[in-house]
Amino acid sequence: MGNKFLSNIREVDAILEMVRVFEDKDILHVHNEVNPLSDIEVINFELILADTETLTKRIGNITREVKQGKKEAVFENGVLEKILETLKAGKLANSLQLTLEENEVLKTMHLLTAKPILYALNTSEVSINKLEVKDKIPGPYVVIDPVFEKGFEDLIKKAYETLGLITYFTTGEDETRAWTIEKGWTAPLAGTAIHTDFKDKFIRAEVVHCDDLLTSGSYAVAREKGKVRTEGKEYIVQDGDVIEFRI
Repeated sequence: MGNKFLSNIREVDAILEMVRVFEDKDILHVHNEVNPLSDIEVINFELILADTETLTKRIGNITREVKQGKKEAVFENGVLEKILETLKAGKLANSLQLTLEENEVLKTMHLLTAKPILYALNTSEVSINKLEVKDKIPGPYVVIDPVFEKGFEDLIKKAYETLGLITYFTTGEDETRAWTIEKGWTAPLAGTAIHTDFKDKFIRAEVVHCDDLLTSGSYAVAREKGKVRTEGKEYIVQDGDVIEFRI
């Protein structure tokens, strides 16, 4: 991977690694063998090397402040050294358990190995079940089969999960729309996906889960069955909620 490519992916929120698991003599592998675990190790090692360079440079830049005993520099240096030791041990920065203060330092570095990584195993479900490799993948994964166009829905769902995102819906006579928000958002905050005014003008929300609405057949029937509930400002929106905002 080139420096330009690595620089570009520093701006992303998560990394998706496409891993070849399928066997096909007509499609050559760069190392002339299909070894998914080895491929993952090679990619992650390159990410580690890039982050090691970033950390080493930053540590060098604050050396003077550290020697002068400046509190913030000393704290930052300690965090960076901890991360560097983790990388030298061949582990990713996202494996570290950090305090909130330490995590703030980590965020400023935009490290590649600090990002959540999702692995897409390029093979068929039948093939992957015959291999032990899936039990050794160092993180969340999905199995995709581009030939038969399988696994893409699972990939989208897992990507949302990896990014900490959920979807809620609004529906009316003319259209139903899906809105993507961060997991853990309250109803007023979720409303800002539609319009920023929703947060300040929020009064309450009428909520029903999409499965209950579909089973009921209509909003009126869902309400008769007691599936529609009224929620206030503290309500945490759940994946699949259908919401009618009252403002």
